[in-house]
Amino acid sequence: MNHRIATGRWRRLYLGVYLAYGGPVTPVQRLWTASLAVGNGRPALLAGLTALRVHGLRRPETAEPVHLILPTHLTDRDPPAGVVVHRTRCLTRDDACLDVSPPCTTAARSLVDAAQWALDDTTAVALVAATFQQRLVTLDQVRTVLGGFRRLRRRSVIEAAVDDAGGGSESTYEIEFLRLCRLAGLPSPSRQSVRRDRSGRNRYRDVFFDPWQVQVEIDGSQHMETHGWYADMRSGNEIAISGVRLLRFPGWAMRHRPGEVIADVRAALEAAGWPGIPSSSRLRRPSGREELGGSTPSSR
Repeated sequence: MNHRIATGRWRRLYLGVYLAYGGPVTPVQRLWTASLAVGNGRPALLAGLTALRVHGLRRPETAEPVHLILPTHLTDRDPPAGVVVHRTRCLTRDDACLDVSPPCTTAARSLVDAAQWALDDTTAVALVAATFQQRLVTLDQVRTVLGGFRRLRRRSVIEAAVDDAGGGSESTYEIEFLRLCRLAGLPSPSRQSVRRDRSGRNRYRDVFFDPWQVQVEIDGSQHMETHGWYADMRSGNEIAISGVRLLRFPGWAMRHRPGEVIADVRAALEAAGWPGIPSSSRLRRPSGREELGGSTPSSR
């Protein structure tokens, strides 16, 4: 072995971990190196966002650490650079996915861990939305994982985001809109409901307040393209023809202009006959710079 390393035929990647050729290290080999190094020769489970990427999560590439998880009764060596090891008392065989390479936690367990390890609540909500949107998990799978935690950092934020995403709100902006509605005391709308247009095609509503026929569409950046812009105009015309009140907001307004968004929605609902709630019992209106989901994380 020493001769092979000295001649460059093998490369030592970490204590006890070798690459059996002299070429470059691939991304998958880097993950295997982290797994074997932390597991002291036995594969440790990739976890959190790292595991979600193994399961197929598509997100912009960023410089992020490799996350692994170990049960508390196991000790880990000093991990390689760029590797974060999480210790937990809550890890069962059902949480392991051994038919992928390298082995990792299941997609549902990976999502819960990634959300609780995220830097802030907004990032946690975005991860939940993206994972559901890409059909990597189901509502029942994630709820089962959540039920196995006695203590969970930012539990209320994660559970609300999971319920919203699993209930049909598949974009981060829709989830934040629903949270604003709850905060302001507005009625709960349906999400991603289906209507049939004049040509007989099914169209999806982002948010719909059914009793008052008020529809809210939340536009991402793709709606700014010329073709998409005209298509959205025609779709809006169809909605107006059907007698529905349509409100449109850019996605960024959910975070940067929440007070204006809620004021417009409240006005539309009241104009459509919603009785509102007495001023003495109204919840606090969100300000233009209020953070969404800003609960204080609890220790695990």
